Amino acid sequence: MLKHFRVAGTLSTRLEESGVSVSAVLRRAGLPQDLFQQTRILVNTEELFALWRAIAEVSSDPAIGLKLGTENRIERFHPSGIAALSTENFGAAIDHLARYKRLSVPEELVHDRQGDEWSIQFRWTLAVEAEPPVLVDHCFAWMLTIVRHGTGMRITPLRLELVQPRTHTKALERHFGCPIVCGSAQNAIVFRTADAAIPFVTRNAELLEMLAPQFELDLKQHTNGDDSFLELVRGAIQQRLTGHRPTTEDVARELHMSSRTLQRRLQESGSSFQRVLDEARRQMARYYLKNSVLELNEAAYLLGYEDASSFARAFRAWEGVPPGHWREANRETTIN
Repeated sequence: MLKHFRVAGTLSTRLEESGVSVSAVLRRAGLPQDLFQQTRILVNTEELFALWRAIAEVSSDPAIGLKLGTENRIERFHPSGIAALSTENFGAAIDHLARYKRLSVPEELVHDRQGDEWSIQFRWTLAVEAEPPVLVDHCFAWMLTIVRHGTGMRITPLRLELVQPRTHTKALERHFGCPIVCGSAQNAIVFRTADAAIPFVTRNAELLEMLAPQFELDLKQHTNGDDSFLELVRGAIQQRLTGHRPTTEDVARELHMSSRTLQRRLQESGSSFQRVLDEARRQMARYYLKNSVLELNEAAYLLGYEDASSFARAFRAWEGVPPGHWREANRETTIN
């Protein structure tokens, strides 16, 4: 059973930018002071709720959830958010985000279309207490961020339904551009059914294909629970296979350890940096050749090779055939 959420490291930066002391928030929440220095920030539902309650208590701004859920810099988006923006339309984006949550965290993104209304809810499946209002505000603000970035339009919901009362109703009305209904039976943001078909101007099928390997790896890591050290290293390498060959220093920095410690732990695991790098490249190469229309020189570039010839030699050593032959044989197998 999935028990943990992965907290975005950028939350720490956003809090500081909003004038909220991260140290004070962590103390109030009873969480480790080095939480945001961890490679993968994992918390259970109780800790997640404590974190967001502490944010509301430490901040002097009742609308802090709206501010933290509104992001204009796409480079700060979580990979699942970038992938959602790369989909065809608003409905496809919600389907993508719902799948990611279902497979990676103890939370559900539930949406239902009844007549002309399309209701979207967040449900924390292991919660034993009511979710903090500031977290609810944050989630719905993030949803609005996705749809407005994706469509390039100032889309407004029909209404926002909230279980608990708010002292900043006017701020919510200005932000969402719709009526706020407190005392509802559920927390939900309600759009028009027709909004689901609004195309995304950010649609990028090729980017979505490129993000898919890391996205699926992230799902696998969450689903399988504890990750082995080799999986962590391979994942860190794959995140950096975007046009250059990652070094031991790059990966060690991501994992918050020295290069010497990284190499020692790899040796203790019966491997080496070069071996894990080759495994990461091989896995990604097979994906690119099987699931994309990338030219061989483009795949070589993404995998950090100097040229297509170097990539072809490495691929032939892995698979016993040139990459072009492997692609054709794989396609024939798929078709048959």
